Amino acid sequence: MNRLRRTLLAALALGLARPLAALAAWNKDAFGAKTPGDALKSLGVAGATPSKEVVIDAPEIAENGAVVPIEVSSAVPGTTALIVVIEKNPFPLASRFDFRDGALPYAKLNVKMGETSDIRVLAEAAGKYYSATKEVKVTIGGCGG
Repeated sequence: MNRLRRTLLAALALGLARPLAALAAWNKDAFGAKTPGDALKSLGVAGATPSKEVVIDAPEIAENGAVVPIEVSSAVPGTTALIVVIEKNPFPLASRFDFRDGALPYAKLNVKMGETSDIRVLAEAAGKYYSATKEVKVTIGGCGG
């Protein structure tokens, strides 16, 4: 009985350790940055080349800034990450998605936007960065005007 209990406790401890390992990869400086430049610097992004292969599907006008749906994707060969930055948000880095070889570089997310702002998406491929930008207008009070 004691051996079974120890085995179960060890398995449980290993199961709990895996989510903690994911937290270790959290880039606190990047997600806590107050400016887009600081966030990108913390991620190691020095410069990005504009590309039509990075696609942002977001509404031109968001009547409710609390929930703005965004779809991002990249057709750049070998894309390993997509980074979403909302320029005028208090914490501009909205997300970073990492992809393994063969994965489709696509993500769908809902973000909160306090005001009209550019959304910038960066795709990382072969150590280089490619970007696209789209302005989303946020209306006050959700009246559409």
